[in-house]
Parts: sequence; C-alpha cells; structure tokens
Amino acid sequence: MLTSIAGKSVIVTGGSKGIGKGIAKVFAAQGAKVMIAARGAEAAELAAAEIRDAGGTAEWLPCDVADWESVQAMVERTVELFGGVDILCANAGIFPQVKMLDMSPEDWDGVMATNLKSTFLCVKACIPVFEKAGKGRVIVTSSITGPVTGFPGWAHYGASKAGQLGFLKTAAMELSRYNTTINAVMPGNIYTEGLQDLGEDYLKTMAASIPLKRLGAVEDIGNAALFFASDEAAYVTGQQIVVDGGQILPESLEAIEEI
Repeated sequence: MLTSIAGKSVIVTGGSKGIGKGIAKVFAAQGAKVMIAARGAEAAELAAAEIRDAGGTAEWLPCDVADWESVQAMVERTVELFGGVDILCANAGIFPQVKMLDMSPEDWDGVMATNLKSTFLCVKACIPVFEKAGKGRVIVTSSITGPVTGFPGWAHYGASKAGQLGFLKTAAMELSRYNTTINAVMPGNIYTEGLQDLGEDYLKTMAASIPLKRLGAVEDIGNAALFFASDEAAYVTGQQIVVDGGQILPESLEAIEEI
C-alpha cells in the first residue's frame, strides 16, 4: 500500500473530462484536495460536483493553460483555497486529427500551445510554491503517440507529446534543487468520452490490437500518476512509464494472432 496522500493539494489540468477526470477521481478517492483546472466551466463544475458527491474534496477554476497570466492566477487561487500545491498533474491536451497536407500553421501552433507550452507554464508557475514547501511532485500526461508510435493526422499531437518527454529530462534536473520530482505517464488507447461516438466495431478493432485485448480505463492512468506522487516514488524523477496493455509490443498483426 502506498503512503497516504490524504490532505494533499493536487492540481489536475484538463481535469473536467477524459483521462484528467479519471486522475482527479483517483486522487480524490485517496483523500487529496483536488483542483480541476479547465477551459470549459460547465464540465469542470460537473466533474468537481461528482467528486464531492462521492465524498471527496474538489474545486474547479477556469484556466487557459496556454496563457501565462491565466496559469499564474489558477495556481495562486489554489494556494489560497488549499494552502499550497503539493502535486501538479499537467494533463491538459487536445488531439484534433488533421493530416499535414491540410494542417495549417495555426493548427500546429494551437496543439503545441495547449499540449506542450502549457506543461512548461504550469510547472514554472508552481516552482515558487514547491520552493516554499521544500518539496513537490509533477506528473505529466504524455502518450505513446509521438514518443513511440505514429498515427496519420496527429503529427502535431505526436510532436507535442514527444516534446513533453524532452522537457521532462532537463526539468527533472532543475526541479531537483526544490526537492521536486517530475515524471510522465504515457497512455495507450484509453476508453474516454471521446471514443464513445466511434462505434462498437471501431472499439473492437482497437482492442484487438492490444495484447490484453481491451482498452485501458482512465483509472489505470490515475493509478500510475498516484504512484509517481507517492512517497514510495521519492527517488524516481525524469522517468516515464507506458500504460498501454502491451499495445506497443507486437511487431505485427500476426504476432497478436499468435497469442
């Protein structure tokens, strides 16, 4: 059993839905005080209410994670409400699918701002809080897409997710002076609201390419993040863990058929 995080203050960016909401619920279930930061007020309010209804502690704040002033205000308000920031889950991300031939420079910049620039901004804004507390934890939601695999239409997304891992290495060194660790979770195909409209056949095809024969749950990512936030992971920094049911392992479809 991991050391309790009860009472600790946790920011989850993009925590109003999908993987972010799953992370927020996992941390809240362990007694943490969760701040959901998101652009969509309605979804963020509903997510926080859902956690509270389950007996957890959660608040929400509107935040454009690609805007420095907005991020600063979000961190400052979290400190006011919760007394500090112990854990930052830099999870916010978008993944509009568009192939390079049709991708505009604005498309590229938008994904980079939301996925990659935001990671830097959120970490930077938390450094003074971590320094004052003498410790901290950062967990980044990256992806297997970009660092390990590719998929047509996600050149910008893949680049942003690979960029997060590049950022991670130097950030780990710079954050060490504040007794703060930073690590990344790399999800594979995770079942979220965004997949519900794709149809049962599509979901079955996705699951068939995974050795464990199923899509992951948002809680699978939350549990990995929980480990990185724990005292047991205090000597782990600058690292990443793939959570994908073995998706990246088969060298061909034939390998899957041999299972």
